[in-house]
Amino acid sequence: MHPDKIVVQEADFDVNSEYQRLAGDASLGAVVMFVGRVRDLNPSHDQLASLHLEHYPAMTEKALRQIVAQAHQRWDLNAVTLIHRVGSMGPAEQIVLVLTASAHRVSAYEANAYIMDYLKTKAPFWKKEVSATQSIWVEAKQTDQAAQQRWEI
Repeated sequence: MHPDKIVVQEADFDVNSEYQRLAGDASLGAVVMFVGRVRDLNPSHDQLASLHLEHYPAMTEKALRQIVAQAHQRWDLNAVTLIHRVGSMGPAEQIVLVLTASAHRVSAYEANAYIMDYLKTKAPFWKKEVSATQSIWVEAKQTDQAAQQRWEI
């Protein structure tokens, strides 16, 4: 069992070093890694120049720890790494890393999806898309709510 790593930071993260932290553990049958990146797919405005994420540190850290604790209650996990960036990021930069490790792949896969679905709907981050002509605060998406609600059954 590895201690969970839950971090909110402005700096980018190194996916390989996060994986290597667990690579030598023979009890892990599965390591699932999700990396979220800044994308420019919003057709309602000019080309994205940057994405700015803001948060309230005490509230955000508490929410992230609660989401990871709930994942541990549902699945047999040996380790969770959750790194979420804040501040300004350009297109194609990494935003979030969720790494779940377990003896069995189903637990690692499902827990990873669960954590991402809850991050999208329950974690207190505020996103602003910035283009050459405007800045727009991003509203919560109904598709993210629907994805999160599948775990409420």
